[in-house]
Amino acid sequence: MGTREDLLVAAKQCLAERGYARTTVRDIVAASGANLAAINYHFGTRDKLLNQAMIEATAAAVTRMLDSLPGDAAPGPAARLDAFWHRLIDSFAADREVWIANVEALAQAVHSPDLRVEIGAAQQDARSGLAHDLGNDNPAVGAVLQTLIGGLLVQYLIDPDHAPTPQDLTTGLRALADLH
Repeated sequence: MGTREDLLVAAKQCLAERGYARTTVRDIVAASGANLAAINYHFGTRDKLLNQAMIEATAAAVTRMLDSLPGDAAPGPAARLDAFWHRLIDSFAADREVWIANVEALAQAVHSPDLRVEIGAAQQDARSGLAHDLGNDNPAVGAVLQTLIGGLLVQYLIDPDHAPTPQDLTTGLRALADLH
């Protein structure tokens, strides 16, 4: 690996251990073995490095989860959605530090136009991917799922014992559809 990659690996480690707001450039330098100037050379700022690390770590967690879903030959869309909810919730526990850093980055985005742009693009990609993978390419399905995921994530990070189960989500979505 080169210095840039070493910095990204170290930033991901620091995000997991310390969170977004508490990670310093000194933490990243110590974990990477690089020098302080390397952060500025390769990323410009600590925030840009952390943003890139957070986006990559989140994307990797989501990819692992989506790759574990049953294929199109699954018993049907409902089974695929049920599997998705189970994998997502499992991911909240297995990749807890990544998801905490993700929520912290969302809070930072309120104050950072660059981060808002990056996260906005990632959210659009997520909506499109969810629409494709779970909603027959219907953008509205991607939008609803992404909205539910955000709320579900916060509930699982704060109070996992009382957060909705996959069955709660499926039952609730069916009940909402019946209101139509």
